[in-house]
Amino acid sequence: MSRCVQLAKNGLGTTYPNPLVGSVIVYNNKVIGEGWHYQAGMPHAEVNAISSAKDKEQLQKATIYVSLEPCSHFGKTPPCADLIIASGIKKVVIGSTDPNPKVAGRGIQKLLQAGCDVVVGVLETECDELNKRFFTFHKKKRPYILLKWAETADGFIAPESSERNNKIEPVWITNTYSRQIAHKLRAEEQGIVVGTQTVLDDNPSLTTRDWYGSNPVRVVLDRNLKISKEASVLNDASKTIIVTEKEATNTATHFYERCDFSENLTQQICNIAHKHELQSIIIEGGAKTLQTFIDANLWDEAFVFKGKAIFGKGVKAPVLSAVIHSEENIREDVLQYFKNNPL
Repeated sequence: MSRCVQLAKNGLGTTYPNPLVGSVIVYNNKVIGEGWHYQAGMPHAEVNAISSAKDKEQLQKATIYVSLEPCSHFGKTPPCADLIIASGIKKVVIGSTDPNPKVAGRGIQKLLQAGCDVVVGVLETECDELNKRFFTFHKKKRPYILLKWAETADGFIAPESSERNNKIEPVWITNTYSRQIAHKLRAEEQGIVVGTQTVLDDNPSLTTRDWYGSNPVRVVLDRNLKISKEASVLNDASKTIIVTEKEATNTATHFYERCDFSENLTQQICNIAHKHELQSIIIEGGAKTLQTFIDANLWDEAFVFKGKAIFGKGVKAPVLSAVIHSEENIREDVLQYFKNNPL
């Protein structure tokens, strides 16, 4: 099962809206097949594992391990439970049950009815952690939420506006390597959230320029539609959701969602993200937006990059009263990692 988890991680950032799944087939204590789910619409992990087995006759005496319950319904691909049964495999070892209402135990039931020996809950904690985004989305009806910001050695997230000399460009706090890690995070998550002031100050594009992968869906908070249509965040590089109180017309890549900024904004953002089927979002700025999610205790993980720069004054970094889970040096920078709510 550990190998299943390891294989499944290869699909991080490419399987949405599907979960991460890995599968291994064992015969006479030897691995005869393995696979993982690459991308939505492509064969699932069990299909790839069975296809990779050279001697199909061995399958009848083999055991298949899979990190998540095999699907039992027709989607873009046929049910994996049916394939397992048809291939003659009699023993199935499963890590987690699938919380998706379309599956939710039906795959296990189908295997049992076909006479398979089914074991459930092997390395369940590790398998649940693997699909923390998928599980949160289906169980809590909200995206998995990551907080991310960079702050100076003296605790500022940005300089004062007057210090920018009217230049609309980012002021870098961390080094190139830290920024590359930040872009890696973007490639692994489905959405990214920023406030109006961040866009006005930095003109970010919120893409994965420094890492291979898909651009996240951009969620821009723009209460009064103050952001210029020429802003980088409103280009066509990625789907963009603009959360506002104003009326506006959707386009092929821009979607306007109305909400009341004076009433429980964090939950409304989560509801909008869930509506657009975003299983995970990064809250990337600014300080006010980040602090709002912290104060609502509506976050799951946080990544705080600390650079060596000193501003002396400016926009104070968010206050996160949580115990550091881990810490690592990135050259002269420090990355602090925090965890919050368990599944």
